[in-house]
This record gives sequence, structure tokens and C-alpha cells, in this order.
Amino acid sequence: MRFLTAGESHGPLLTGILEGMPAGLVIDIDRIQSDLDRRRKGHGRGARTTKIESDTVEIVSGVRGGVTLGSPITLLIENKDWKNWKSVMNPTGKAAGREVYRPRPGHADLAGGLKYGFSDLRN
Repeated sequence: MRFLTAGESHGPLLTGILEGMPAGLVIDIDRIQSDLDRRRKGHGRGARTTKIESDTVEIVSGVRGGVTLGSPITLLIENKDWKNWKSVMNPTGKAAGREVYRPRPGHADLAGGLKYGFSDLRN
């Protein structure tokens, strides 16, 4: 089994692809949504975060009628706050003057910057 994710923290959406699931398994979308809701209320989450991050999962492939097909399952979670980040995180534009050079506590900024060689730690 393989699980891939794509998407940045403040990007337009997060994509998850689950490969290797057998056909015929019942998928409970309400259970998945319940876990997302639980994450929103997690330790260290402020009032602003719990208000903005009302994540909703959408299954776009690999499941039909609530049952797995055996093909890769694709999950999408749209960032409802994207409009506030578009000018900074736009994949095709440059956010000159809006770079972040200091790592934030509790985030993977420093590790990511060191691993991939970016000076703008939002990458």
C-alpha cells in the first residue's frame, strides 16, 4: 500500500492518493470527516484556526457507491482560506517582499528549508 500527499500548508488544496486498496471495501465518508473535525479541535489550535479550518474531504476517484474499486483512491481537501493566501502562495506568481526567513515554532519550516535549500521558509 502507498499513500501520497501533495499540496502546501496555505495552498489551494491538499490531495491524498491511496494506492493498493483492494476492491470491495466499504468506505465510510462520515468517519473520515469525523477524523478531520477532530483534528480541527486538536491541542494547540486557536479560535481563529478552528473557525477557518472547516476542512471537508471529497473522494474523487477509486470509490463508487461507498465501495472501493481497486484503483487508486484520490481525496481532496479544499483550503477555504485560499483567497487570503493566493497572492503569497500562488503557484504561478512571485510574492516578492512577502518571504518568510524565520522558522515558526511548531512548524516544519526550518527542516523543510534546510532539506530543500529554500530561503523562503513557506516553501
